[in-house]
Amino acid sequence: MFFSESRYLKVKEYTVQDGQGRNVTVKRTRCTLNLAGSFQYTVKDGDRLDLLANQFYRSPRKWWLICDANPDLMYSEDLLMPGQVLIIPPNQSI
Repeated sequence: MFFSESRYLKVKEYTVQDGQGRNVTVKRTRCTLNLAGSFQYTVKDGDRLDLLANQFYRSPRKWWLICDANPDLMYSEDLLMPGQVLIIPPNQSI
């Protein structure tokens, strides 16, 4: 189940076979973002992905935009280190 702002809501599904020959329906993950118009942001003490997403996109649920633009980050729980430089992509819907 996907929430209304989920980037996976409109991602096409496809069927693959697992190791036991069963058909499994899956969605493609980590979509490639258009990074035109991105800028760099230097992490400060206390920053979190959800707070940055709220600051830049007005939605804490869009933390995945920052994750996808920064391959070293995989999850919203990944720790940000002060001084770390992040790419902040433009707001986009997928």
